[in-house]
Amino acid sequence: MSTIESPRVSVLLSADAIAARVAALGAQLSEDYRGRDVVLVCILKGSLVFFADLLRAVTIPTRCDYLAVESYEGTSSSGEVRFTADLRGAIEGRDVLLVEDIVDTGLTMAYLLEALSARKPSSIEVVTLLDKPSRRRTPVSLRYVGFEIPDAFVVGYGLDYEQYFRNLPFVGVLEEVPSLG
Repeated sequence: MSTIESPRVSVLLSADAIAARVAALGAQLSEDYRGRDVVLVCILKGSLVFFADLLRAVTIPTRCDYLAVESYEGTSSSGEVRFTADLRGAIEGRDVLLVEDIVDTGLTMAYLLEALSARKPSSIEVVTLLDKPSRRRTPVSLRYVGFEIPDAFVVGYGLDYEQYFRNLPFVGVLEEVPSLG
């Protein structure tokens, strides 16, 4: 069994800053989608913490669903996206909000938008906590963005390195890749 030894993580976004921004996003979504048939889709695993907080900040009735994709190996995007768990419910005719932790290359999000658009939702938009446009390899439309961040490997608030650091209450920069021992 591997464990992380001596992690060095510096705070990029504090827990308070994240909470304030999530509350503002929840209020905006509640206003924009009032009276509509909305499905919030959590993209597992990274967006789980953001999704839970955002869901509590939304004041309108919503449905929830979950899907999982993989596109990372260690600290790098593999460039290949694959579903590891699909939606349980139908999205045809519904307004879909994809809730993501971070969009960097855009490859995963472009893949998801194309795959889910084929299921004929009324609309499909992206809500992402973090946007890293300096790494974009394919254009994607991000309607709701929490924070734009620089090109650094970040962890915490659901984001991980080798499944570690998701439990940090802030988003931080992993200053060095820790050894697995």
